[in-house]
Amino acid sequence: MNFFRLTADLMHLLSIFVLLLKIQKTRSCSGISFKTQLLYAVVFVTRYLDLLKWISLYNTLMKIFFIASSIYILYLMKIKFRATYDPSQDTFRIEFLLGACLLLALVFNYTFTFIEVLWTFSIYLEAVAILPQLFMLSRTGEAETITTHYLFALGAYRGLYLLNWIWRFYTEHHIDWIVWVAGAIQTALYSDFFYIYYKKVLHGQKFELPQGVV
Repeated sequence: MNFFRLTADLMHLLSIFVLLLKIQKTRSCSGISFKTQLLYAVVFVTRYLDLLKWISLYNTLMKIFFIASSIYILYLMKIKFRATYDPSQDTFRIEFLLGACLLLALVFNYTFTFIEVLWTFSIYLEAVAILPQLFMLSRTGEAETITTHYLFALGAYRGLYLLNWIWRFYTEHHIDWIVWVAGAIQTALYSDFFYIYYKKVLHGQKFELPQGVV
């Protein structure tokens, strides 16, 4: 654990709390991609199959929270506030992402075991899980400020993890090419969003994403 990883974890937690606040406060899932949330649920379930393996209380609680919160968000979107979700705006073909990530995990992994392949699959899938949400924003052209805060916190979490990996490389000589490459791709996907977020939201302007930016 170091400052960058701790801050990244806190930003990840913040992103989920912001999303839950948006849904509960507005009693609406408008502007939120169910497909992105579904992909994140798949990411957490496949990554934390080792939940019963004790590492630390912090590690176990974080795993439980991410699995439980992702499933709870799916419940809110698909059942409790289903009438507020518009599937016609959420049209990204996630089956291609799932298939490609599974194929990559089968070919490029550290150990060809069931748990290791699924862990690797979760790393690849997390890198692209945000695409349905960004694609949805691109179609609608704008988003509520609180939704953009959620995306910013989520992007900041991954960016800080890049700094964590750099820190660990220089202090521990730790190398993890799969995580590094996937994380770099994930952070790059946020580049346009970060720029527009800085130019618009942080200056009090309405967030509008140019059509076709994704």
